[in-house]
Amino acid sequence: MLRPAPWRLATALAALVALPAAAVEAPLARASDWAALSRPSQGPARAIGGTGLGCLAGGVALPAEGPGWQAVRVSRNRHWGHPAAIALVEHVSGRARAAGFPDLWIGDIAQPRGGPMPWGHASHQTGLDVDIWLDLRPKPRVPAAQREDLTIPSLVLPDESGVDPARWTPRHAQLIRIATEAPGVDRVLVNHAIKRRLCADHRGEAWLRRVRPWRGHDSHMHIRLRCPEDSPECRDIAPPPPGDGCDASLDWWLTPDARRRPVPGPPGPPPRLPLACAAVLRAPDLPTR
Repeated sequence: MLRPAPWRLATALAALVALPAAAVEAPLARASDWAALSRPSQGPARAIGGTGLGCLAGGVALPAEGPGWQAVRVSRNRHWGHPAAIALVEHVSGRARAAGFPDLWIGDIAQPRGGPMPWGHASHQTGLDVDIWLDLRPKPRVPAAQREDLTIPSLVLPDESGVDPARWTPRHAQLIRIATEAPGVDRVLVNHAIKRRLCADHRGEAWLRRVRPWRGHDSHMHIRLRCPEDSPECRDIAPPPPGDGCDASLDWWLTPDARRRPVPGPPGPPPRLPLACAAVLRAPDLPTR
């Protein structure tokens, strides 16, 4: 006698069985399909696939404000995440508040069901990526509508040779460290000039391994979580290399090759997302409360 499938698998299979045969295949990564969904899917939270090619089942909304944080640009409807991402915001904001920081501005997490976005990010697809702005100015509590059009200064010089000494402070390093040491964090992406300054001041410290340089990220940090235990279809990327990252790999970012923007080739067909995303895409909306 066959055993009944686990409830998670049964839920996904039930949704797939209800679809026409032609639809039971991995969906194309068309951003318009995912951006059109205004509500998360019903069912338990699961991160599916990878940060650059995946989706989010059972997404949870980050409140527009909470102890130590304010969500910004909420009209984008990109403050949905796996519960681990919401817990990350609460943890980092709480630690920062206890250390005397002003409210943190929380940027994009994911769309209601994750998936590719039509603009702004190639990642943020599984609900496990969180942007936090590195703006340490006091932030009075205002309605969310007044947090839509923000000007957030860069911490990096225009030629990206280093941080701007008029704006960078040791408190920025402290906030990045709080985020990097939060439970479940895989890595924190910042501009390479910020990473170089962290290396100058904190070389050899273990937390620097998870601070990685990436283009942009001159006024915010991008926090990426490891796959949660409740998400077996989630796929982590390779862990950061050993060491603090203050080596020749960091010097590469100042070379002509690094500064040369890649020339995009002709667009090909959109890739396909994991098969489980077909059920997420077509699942009933989570009812509003």
